[in-house]
Amino acid sequence: MTTAQIGISVTIVVYLIAMLLIGIWCSKRNNDTGDFYLGGRKLGPFVTAMSAEASDMSSWLLMGLPGLAYLTGVADAGWTAIGLAIGTYINWLLVAKRIRLYTQVSGNSITIPDFFQNRFRDKSGILMGLSAIVIIVFFIPYTASGFAACGKLFASFLGVDYFWAMVISAIVIVGYTATGGFLAASMTDFVQSIIMTMALLLVLGFGIYTAGGVDAVAQNAQSLPGYLSMTLTHDPVTGTASSYGALNSFSMLCWGLGYFGMPHILLRFMAIEDEKKLKLSRRVATSWVIVSLFVAVAIGIVGLAMTKAGALESLVGSDSETIIVRIADLLSRNGIVCAVLAGLILAGILASTMSTADSQLLAASSSVSENLIRGVLGKQMTIKQSMLCARLTLLVISVLGIILARDPDSSVFNIVSFAWAGFGASFGPVILFALFWRRTNRYGAIAGMLVGGVMVFVWKYLIAPMGGLLDIYELMPAFVLACLTIWIVSLLTPAPAREIVEEFDKVKAMDAHR
Repeated sequence: MTTAQIGISVTIVVYLIAMLLIGIWCSKRNNDTGDFYLGGRKLGPFVTAMSAEASDMSSWLLMGLPGLAYLTGVADAGWTAIGLAIGTYINWLLVAKRIRLYTQVSGNSITIPDFFQNRFRDKSGILMGLSAIVIIVFFIPYTASGFAACGKLFASFLGVDYFWAMVISAIVIVGYTATGGFLAASMTDFVQSIIMTMALLLVLGFGIYTAGGVDAVAQNAQSLPGYLSMTLTHDPVTGTASSYGALNSFSMLCWGLGYFGMPHILLRFMAIEDEKKLKLSRRVATSWVIVSLFVAVAIGIVGLAMTKAGALESLVGSDSETIIVRIADLLSRNGIVCAVLAGLILAGILASTMSTADSQLLAASSSVSENLIRGVLGKQMTIKQSMLCARLTLLVISVLGIILARDPDSSVFNIVSFAWAGFGASFGPVILFALFWRRTNRYGAIAGMLVGGVMVFVWKYLIAPMGGLLDIYELMPAFVLACLTIWIVSLLTPAPAREIVEEFDKVKAMDAHR
């Protein structure tokens, strides 16, 4: 093993041990399932903000987005980033405070399926069961994308077998999440957001220096047809530009719609100790997201300039998602200090993966133990049994994620985009209507959730392949159809009971006066 590899390995091992120690420390603060799944609603504003965004910005921020910009230019990556920045701000502005208040007033709900059942007084268990199944179905591929990123990281840099790299990563993630629960996930996510920021800035600075400066990077990008255009896209195979239409731009902007339905982000809103501090959290979170997205896209552009300068080999296909890993490898060859810095960059990639995977695994485990087994099936469990069930669920989902991501050629960006669409279309419309339209009833919520989830599959695999105007991101049409379904079905079925309407008005009044 070289000096560089030793420095990197030590840095990563220290990072992984630190995450496990945080999990052990947080485990002492879990007295019941409410603490395990929601941290007892005791998160501070900075931890709320940074853990929410770290759990949101998964491995695709440091791998998928730079890789996309590297290959095709700024159009695809740029419109996606703009949509995500707008979605982040609106979600914090409109949803955060209202769902924090509503989930506490409505039966002190500690999971999203709990909230749906309590909000609509659905005694049948259909709404809770359906929403729990949605979480499980779409979190498995989301978790798989994280494991795929870990596998690519170690396989491309240290030469470790791709499959076993995924297994080791999964063991660490499951270890601290199963031990410390939501508080551990949030605290580690806070630390990981800092590491991610340092990694992004290190890569950008070193990349620009190696490519020959800002002018060299700009000249290379300008020389490629359509590369810097928001209305054209660059074809890396032919070296030509093709039109990037308004419909494509709008469909990528619709990535922002996904935020309204992300359980791991909504749970952060629900967990803050004081809803009055959400304004500070919103400012911190939005600022971090805008800067991080800009830097991630810039890294793709800089990486291509480094290839042009001969510092890096040309990358094609899904290999472009390893651009940050290649830059870290180049940095590590400049002495032990640089090797440690390279290790910090790789730890940043691990952080982006783990900060999302831990939150997803926790939300999925709560859906099984709290919502399916206890809520729908009516199985009564002690606190100890419930915690054991949650931890076993973490393990099962991790195994399924590893199986799904076993192909080393799988694209992190493509896997995440599908799962993102699934949550955005299934939960997003229901969350918005539940929080802001008093006429919404359980029939509309159930129908909207079904239509949104099913249409994601239908559009991606049956309609989009037809091409032309239909070849757009599946989230947009599925979200719109789900909204129309909730509105129409709610109007055609009995109005909500007075108790439900009065609770809605109470929360609305609380939101207006705080």
